[in-house]
Amino acid sequence: MSIHDFIDSQVKSNDVVVFMKGTPQFPMCGFSGQVAHIFNLLGVDYKGINVLDSDEIRQGIKEYTNWPTIPQVFVKGEFVGGCDIVREMYQSGELQTLLEEKGVVVMGRATA
Repeated sequence: MSIHDFIDSQVKSNDVVVFMKGTPQFPMCGFSGQVAHIFNLLGVDYKGINVLDSDEIRQGIKEYTNWPTIPQVFVKGEFVGGCDIVREMYQSGELQTLLEEKGVVVMGRATA
């Protein structure tokens, strides 16, 4: 399986995926930590993929999205963006709306 196929399968088979430095329990950079904190505040289950485990994944995700920075967030197969975008969406309520519209459970509430 190519790295592109691996990334594609992770993005498509998980409701929320965060390609990050470190893990959800132990982020290894401030930006990844901010994204993890936002999803934890929202009570959203997500899959964290540690790009520090593999240079191939770290470079592959940048090529997959044509986005230069980590973390990278996907919801229901759709690339949302990085830390700044996710933080701004959270602060405005857009992230919560997006998650609910996509049927992702937020704060334990069942959604569409």
